[in-house]
Amino acid sequence: MAVFLHYPWLFPMLATIFGLIVGSFLNVVIHRLPIMMEREWRKECNESFAECNLEIDNNTYNLSIPRSACPSCHTPIRAIDNIPVLSWLMLKGKCRQCHASISARYPLIEMLTATLCLLVAWQFGFSYFSVALLFFTFVLIAATFIDLDTMLLPDQLTLPLVWAGISLSLFGISPVPLQDAVIGAMAGYLCLWSVYWGFKLITGKEGMGYGDFKLLAALGAWLGWQYLPMIILISSLVGLVFGIIQLRMQKKGIDKAFPFGPYLAIAGLIAMLWGDEILQHYYRFLLGA
Repeated sequence: MAVFLHYPWLFPMLATIFGLIVGSFLNVVIHRLPIMMEREWRKECNESFAECNLEIDNNTYNLSIPRSACPSCHTPIRAIDNIPVLSWLMLKGKCRQCHASISARYPLIEMLTATLCLLVAWQFGFSYFSVALLFFTFVLIAATFIDLDTMLLPDQLTLPLVWAGISLSLFGISPVPLQDAVIGAMAGYLCLWSVYWGFKLITGKEGMGYGDFKLLAALGAWLGWQYLPMIILISSLVGLVFGIIQLRMQKKGIDKAFPFGPYLAIAGLIAMLWGDEILQHYYRFLLGA
């Protein structure tokens, strides 16, 4: 820890490099976790309802097996071609073997992860909680893109995030008092749960998924209940703007569903990085008014 006090630039630099490496792994999580979930659902459905006779793939499939491969020619990706961002640039966004295009989303997620790690490290400096916030950021990135792709927020991500936030407060690692973390988790869940059931009783339709409740509960556990109004307000505004743009671009009606988890994650990151400053400006505005 003393090294980071003498060289304050060292932690942001290491966090950025770490973010690049983890960003590459997050690409794997974002692609594979929904597939792993679907396989598990199929297996459970077959066990409970054998008459369905669903096709089951019994080959080992997890975050490490099989090796990453080109989606077009299925050639395993060599280590030299798996360097975050650089490999994609050197290969000019194409597979070395079959020259099929490789989506720019992969290096963009790696750069996004590195940038957010730099912001966290720069904003908070080195501490055990700052390191925890890096992993908090990783989970939010993975949850965001999985929700964008599949309209799902996996319990494998949201529930551990809730308990991690409460545990950090319990053991004194987080600056958020345990009481605030527990109330934040409860209030975050119940807030969207109430909106969900109110909307369903009025319209007969489901307005959001249970994964959104759990994600907001996680944000409340990590940041405290005091930040929940800010998170809900920011996520609603961002969701309204980008949701309308997304629906217009896809030429869908306004009644079509779109994922809300990404906007909760964006609002949570904003509250984490600049929440104190936003609240201070808000209070100054009120006092000035």
